[in-house]
Amino acid sequence: MPLNIVLIEPEIPNNTGNIGRLSLATGSNLHLVKPFGFEINDARLKRAGLDYWQHLNITTYESIEEFFAIHKDKRFAFLSSHGKNEHWDIDFEDDLFLVFGKESVGLPKKMLEDHSQDLYKIPLYSEHIRSLNLANAVSIVVYEGLKQLSKS
Repeated sequence: MPLNIVLIEPEIPNNTGNIGRLSLATGSNLHLVKPFGFEINDARLKRAGLDYWQHLNITTYESIEEFFAIHKDKRFAFLSSHGKNEHWDIDFEDDLFLVFGKESVGLPKKMLEDHSQDLYKIPLYSEHIRSLNLANAVSIVVYEGLKQLSKS
């Protein structure tokens, strides 16, 4: 029951490394869409992913356009603080693509507009916070998906 974790233009190597480790732990596929805010051989990325990086099922893409051209027939859930629906309302299924934006600004505005019906958020219960750390957000959503898939 693999899920697909998609990081659009990730900026922080430690987050990407931690998400890579999570991908391996959950049997998920990791998709990284360029440009990155770091080099793929960055020591911080490898350190956060420990020695697991070599075992990951990881695919990189040169652009958002390339990613969507390759996966145009797939099903997506887009995660953003601008979502109207909560992440637990995602209809999780095998091979679902969970799309997350870059740390500084999230998903591109056009992507939010084009996919508003598939836009989800993790609820925040304090007005003093704008968003969660990307690696934490990915973890929350992936494990919710695994929970739901294990019951089906």
